[in-house]
Amino acid sequence: MRPGWSHALQGRFIVFDGPDGSGKSTQIRRFVQAVRDDGTTVTDVREPGGTPIGEKIREILLDPANVEMDVRCEMLLYMASRAQLMVERIRPALAAGHMVLSDRFISSTLAYQGTAGGLSPAEILSVGDVAIGGRWPDLTVVFDVDERVAAGRLSPLLDRMEQKGAEFHRRVRAGYLQQARERPDRHLVVDASKDPDAVFAQVIAGVTAHWPR
Repeated sequence: MRPGWSHALQGRFIVFDGPDGSGKSTQIRRFVQAVRDDGTTVTDVREPGGTPIGEKIREILLDPANVEMDVRCEMLLYMASRAQLMVERIRPALAAGHMVLSDRFISSTLAYQGTAGGLSPAEILSVGDVAIGGRWPDLTVVFDVDERVAAGRLSPLLDRMEQKGAEFHRRVRAGYLQQARERPDRHLVVDASKDPDAVFAQVIAGVTAHWPR
């Protein structure tokens, strides 16, 4: 990477997303460090959570005891956490010229509660636009991996979403890929089945191609 490669990312809102077990958390840590080492200020956040209110919502959403939660309730709780995150963390950081990197965003809701859960994309997008005040990500990086590989990477202590089974997670993957096909200008799909170094190289190449210096 050339010095200054990340400067074009200032004031940009980027999301790293993908199925559980896709390895995105590892790539987030590497990408944030690489951008900071290059001299660009980064605010990194996670979903659900990222704020005191959001973390309380996260506990409810991921608690395996809450098996009776309706998918519409689930979607609205994710959106509530997201609304607080936008106001408290994301918008102020963007206004200050930071690059913002979010671990998951509305792309997750479209895949999990939409394609896999049965809610209509139109409903999700309508509620989502209210929750985020119309400030959509500039780029969503989708870490694509099939459900078998992903399942092998998960901790044995599965949270409520991870426990939903192979067929559910097949639909989740399909949902992410559908989003990328529909808006290729706003999505970057990387092959997350490869080793971490190869995946990171794909991310850097794709992001720098999206915003060439």
